Amino acid sequence: MELFIGPAKHQPFDSDGTIPSNHLHNFEHSAISMTFFTYSASAILLDKINPKAKLGLTQFLGAVAFSQQLLLFHLHSADHMGVEGQYHLLLQSAIVVSLATTLMGIGFPNSFMVSFVRSLSILFQGLWLIVMGYLLWTPSLIAKGCSIHSEEGHQVVRCSSDEALHRAKSLVNIQFSWALIVVSIFAMGFYLVLFRFYGEKVEYSTLTKEEEDLDSSEDNFSDDVESQKETKKFIHMGKGYAVMDIER
Repeated sequence: MELFIGPAKHQPFDSDGTIPSNHLHNFEHSAISMTFFTYSASAILLDKINPKAKLGLTQFLGAVAFSQQLLLFHLHSADHMGVEGQYHLLLQSAIVVSLATTLMGIGFPNSFMVSFVRSLSILFQGLWLIVMGYLLWTPSLIAKGCSIHSEEGHQVVRCSSDEALHRAKSLVNIQFSWALIVVSIFAMGFYLVLFRFYGEKVEYSTLTKEEEDLDSSEDNFSDDVESQKETKKFIHMGKGYAVMDIER
């Protein structure tokens, strides 16, 4: 959508077929999205084929996606020194946690804490991107002394002085801290509520294709046994009625 709907010509290339400077960040964002799409599609395919290394390969592809996301945000073509750069810098810390826990998931696939922390880091990434979208690109929410300017075909936030820039960055750091506190409170509250209702009664395990087939065959076997018992019971009752008729 960023490459074909956002541009005025509905295509991101210049007249000579090259990529213009004002669309470099669009290609970077699209590359991140395509990597995660590749990860998702490959995960579905691995579930269908069900190879022995399915879990490890899925985690590996997730790590590749987070690695590329980290690399592109670290080497982003946008301004690294301004307010937007501060948002991107703090976002990278959440991406590092997602990447580290995804790699740990290869060696510890049954670890609850690894999965829990990875899920929270992904949730935090989404929340921080929403915060960045509202507070960075809504003129009335931009820090005092800063405003949106159009440079090289795309909008950037510039501050009128170094003091205003330092103040804006400090506000971004405070927003990051508040978001981290909110996510931590939500995570602990959500976990405690589920623990209150279910306690230790729920056990988590990976259901493989072989286990599904085994469970299905066991269910069919038990149904056959029950039907055979009912048939024998019916035949036995029929014989009883036949004996009674003979005695009469």
